[in-house]
Amino acid sequence: MKRGKKYVEAAKLVDRTKQYEVSEAVDLIKKTAVAKFDETVEAHFRLGVDGRHADQQVRGAVVLPHGTGKKVRVLVFAKGDKVDEALAAGADYAGGDELVPKIQNDGWLDFDVVVATPDMMGIVGRLGRVLGPKGLMPNPKAGTVTMDVTKAVNDIKAGKIEYRLDKSNIIHCPVGKVSFTEEQLIENINALAAAITKAKPASAKGQYYRSVTLASTMGPGVKVNAAKFI
Repeated sequence: MKRGKKYVEAAKLVDRTKQYEVSEAVDLIKKTAVAKFDETVEAHFRLGVDGRHADQQVRGAVVLPHGTGKKVRVLVFAKGDKVDEALAAGADYAGGDELVPKIQNDGWLDFDVVVATPDMMGIVGRLGRVLGPKGLMPNPKAGTVTMDVTKAVNDIKAGKIEYRLDKSNIIHCPVGKVSFTEEQLIENINALAAAITKAKPASAKGQYYRSVTLASTMGPGVKVNAAKFI
């Protein structure tokens, strides 16, 4: 893959053979972010588990102390008073059955997180083929299937993110923007790592963190010393 001149110059600042401390890595991320927009900073955790086994799944949610820097659009599936409660809490959209054809037939996906009350999961389940592949299905472990829609919406708007293994046993999560201070990014990264450490399956054997890499949207990856996360 051909890289631009700015990327090549930025990549020279990173020692590929070294594992940096989090503070050093964050400093490098800020120095090597050369795009004209405010790049997202992402953390990639490769774990020593096998997600194909149910007892080795790593999944959950955490509220980042400083949010992600992105405006998150929330859709809530609910009925009756819960619709009004969701909208009052700051949900961008809320409703019930009438939203199904809009998503299923019209391809409407102008939202980033879906919350549902438990009594709506039968309806939301019909959208599994659409929402599932996009990682938008509500899930009790992530706190997005709940009767407390006010707390769910407030947490999401405050910077709650969901983490889960992909097929390669890697967790990819945004942890802020390049414009954040170093302290804000470090606190967000540490909060995410603490949640992933806490979610370590009892059946996981050997080294839990195989590798941890930080990168901005357009910048080179920077390897992090994961020993401090254990």
